[in-house]
Amino acid sequence: MTANPPPTKVIRLEGLSNCEFLERFARPGCIGLSGGVTLIDRAICRAQRHLDADETWGAWSHAFLFQGRRADGHHWVIESDLQIHRKHIHLGVQENRISKYFDEKLYTILAVLDFGLSETQVAGLVCEGLEMVANRARYSLRELVGTLIALRRPQLRNRNNVLAREQSLYCSAFVRHLFAKAGLDLAPEVDLKNTTPEDIARAAAPHVTYLLERDRARSKIKEIKARLQKRLSKRSD
Repeated sequence: MTANPPPTKVIRLEGLSNCEFLERFARPGCIGLSGGVTLIDRAICRAQRHLDADETWGAWSHAFLFQGRRADGHHWVIESDLQIHRKHIHLGVQENRISKYFDEKLYTILAVLDFGLSETQVAGLVCEGLEMVANRARYSLRELVGTLIALRRPQLRNRNNVLAREQSLYCSAFVRHLFAKAGLDLAPEVDLKNTTPEDIARAAAPHVTYLLERDRARSKIKEIKARLQKRLSKRSD
């Protein structure tokens, strides 16, 4: 599937700004994960507590794809998100500069997931993402509610999202859709439109996760590392 797949491991980084972290580790075809402080971020993280027996809140509330550096000299991402600029509201698949995630007050936790994809696979991801931008694929709040229902009722997680719509994908479902096009299913036991950012973070496919750690997020990062290391230990047994 991949060219020289990396081992599955977590690399912790400290003392970097969001800008320094992303400029150093973001590469075309990598996945970005973020967690923040807004009510929406906190609600999504809280809802994902149903994924753990101890009901620990999820760390991640958003997922996106790194597109790479463009002619303007900036790194860009493709994502399905709600973007508000003055009086203009864009709800759906869109392109944004990576500088959107430089705000450390809004985005308190960041990660970059590198699955070691080939150039051909990366090109396929980006092409599919741009196709969805051009076709104005929507961000579905309705499907997000359907996923919240499935989180409360685990037996629904592998079934069709009860509120599914056509031409609609929220952030993590969008990322998983792109990777499926490259032949890599990031959460095979979950229906596409029930995919959460935590499902992406917990993908079993070999990859390297770069985690940005700060003092205010240290305890949360330790929880993430402990859960990931526990899962890796189980797979190696």
